[in-house]
Amino acid sequence: MNDSVDTILEQWHSERPDLEASPIGITGRISKLEQHFGQAMQLVFLPFALQRGDFDVLATLRRNGAPYQLTPTMLYQSMMLSSGAMTNRLDRLEHLGLIRRLANPDDRRGLLIALTNQGKTLIDQVMTAHASNVQRMVAVLSSKEQQQLSGLLRKLLLGFEQTNEAE
Repeated sequence: MNDSVDTILEQWHSERPDLEASPIGITGRISKLEQHFGQAMQLVFLPFALQRGDFDVLATLRRNGAPYQLTPTMLYQSMMLSSGAMTNRLDRLEHLGLIRRLANPDDRRGLLIALTNQGKTLIDQVMTAHASNVQRMVAVLSSKEQQQLSGLLRKLLLGFEQTNEAE
């Protein structure tokens, strides 16, 4: 059975048989899956009045453990965002009462971003729904196939991360 990326590869093979386009199958499928995954995840976040970026901030704070707080720099670096994009998200989440900005006792000029009780309760609810949704999205693969795919994607990602660290 062919997917939409197979059609693209067949078109390139027809037009440019001299071109080794098969790796486009990998990147094209990852890109298309990101679109599908993003849409499916947004459907889970919507009933909680969250955007994907809001979820990312709350989930990052929550998964770092008690006391569920990070400096803005640690937060945006762990999420690979610009500080400007992070500031907008933090303003929104603070306005919703899901996070608060605290003085950093280790740096008089610095701040800590902390989950509020409301934020922790919400992210725990959303995370339960998100985990079920992700399980549903990958259910077409057996457990063994999921592990294999995860391992291969890890290898690809490490290749990029190690290259970026070296630069």
